[in-house]
This record gives sequence, C-alpha cells and structure tokens, in this order.
Amino acid sequence: MRGDDLTIGFDADDTLWHNETIFENVHLRYRALLGRFHDAATVDQRLFATEMRNLERYGYGVKGFMLSAIETAIELSDGQISAEEIRLIIALGQDMLAHPVELLDGVLDVVGPLAHAHRLLLITKGDLRDQERKLSLSGLAGLFRAVEIVSEKDAPTYDRILRRHGVAPQRFLMVGNSLKSDILPVLELGGGAAHVPYHLTWAAERVDHVPTAEGRFFQLRSLRELPDLLSAMKAST
Repeated sequence: MRGDDLTIGFDADDTLWHNETIFENVHLRYRALLGRFHDAATVDQRLFATEMRNLERYGYGVKGFMLSAIETAIELSDGQISAEEIRLIIALGQDMLAHPVELLDGVLDVVGPLAHAHRLLLITKGDLRDQERKLSLSGLAGLFRAVEIVSEKDAPTYDRILRRHGVAPQRFLMVGNSLKSDILPVLELGGGAAHVPYHLTWAAERVDHVPTAEGRFFQLRSLRELPDLLSAMKAST
C-alpha cells in the first residue's frame, strides 16, 4: 500500500476514547450487587452468555448491556432480586450513558493533522444515540468526512461503506483496537489495517490468532506511531 492518497478509517471506542474501562468499572459494581447470590466468576459467565444470546436483538452498547444485566440478575437470583436492586442496575447504565468522553493519549495530536492530508472516516458500531453523543462531546466530529455508525463490523459492512464513498480497498487503511472488528474484515477485502491495542478487550472481540498480511497489516504500540507508519509507507513507493 502507498502512504499517500489513502482514505483512513478510525474506530471510535477504545481507539479514540476510553470505553471498556467504563464497562469494567460497572462490572465490578454489578458483581458486588449479585455477590449474595453467586461468586464473581459465575456472574461474569452468565452475564456474558446472556449478552451473546441477546446480541442479535439488542445490538451493541450500554442499553443492550443494561437489559442483559437485569435479565441475568433475575435468573441468578431465582427472581429474588429486589426492585431497588434492579433500580440500581438501571442507574449504573444511566451513569454509563452520561459518562464524560475521555480521549486517549495522542488522539488530538494525530487525528487533527491527518485530517488535512487524508480523507478520514469514522466507522464505529454501537447504539446510534450514544455514539453520536460521544462523538459530539469528543470535539472530533469536524475532522471526519463521514461518520458511519453500524450494527456490525464485518466484511460486507466495510464493503458497503467503501463502495458508498468510492474508495477502493487497496486505497483504504483502517485503524482500530479490535482485531475482530477493525482488522480482519478489512484485510479480507484487500485493504490495510493498523492495530492499536487497548489494555482491555471485551471477550466478544477476542480472536485466537494475529493475522498476517505482508505490507497491509501493521501493529502499533500507540496512535502516536501512525504518522510515522504513513510516512514509511509513502517513502517505500
């Protein structure tokens, strides 16, 4: 891939701003709430199973998590969970939906200058209203030529997005923290992908192997390394 004339796609959650840490903090409080019924490992296992079972119906995001958390609490307590405790679970979700947007290190220093040299797309999945809220609060909205909030990030979804914007996969580089959602589908289409890991990864986003795609797959330690990668790609042409 050449480093010039690239369209660059950015994931949002845990690539541009913190997200999984918010969920992890809520998980800690949720485990404590259900501690009188089951141990933490059981709570985690059953909650994750419920989330996966409901994913097709609720999609990704805080609201689906809240509904699955309430359902799991009722199941694990054999219906003994109180109305007050359910209210506390709802309050946890409402706190998440009101949480401030905290940008990751280097985002402003990197994304702003790149917007002057490349066409940038924001491609994220999750709840439409919540993702729009976070993007608005982030101060980054004006840097992207287009914003795509989708229900799933797989190869057909990326293909539709690239076709809609007239971008050939060979001229596209996706940047994100999830190998499953940000990297593998784009590589499957023949595009490029830069993996910027986050220190926490939701179980549903984990994969068993790191992909290999010479000249198209790149691993970065932080977003601050992206400009150097693009410069190296441009110099190699």
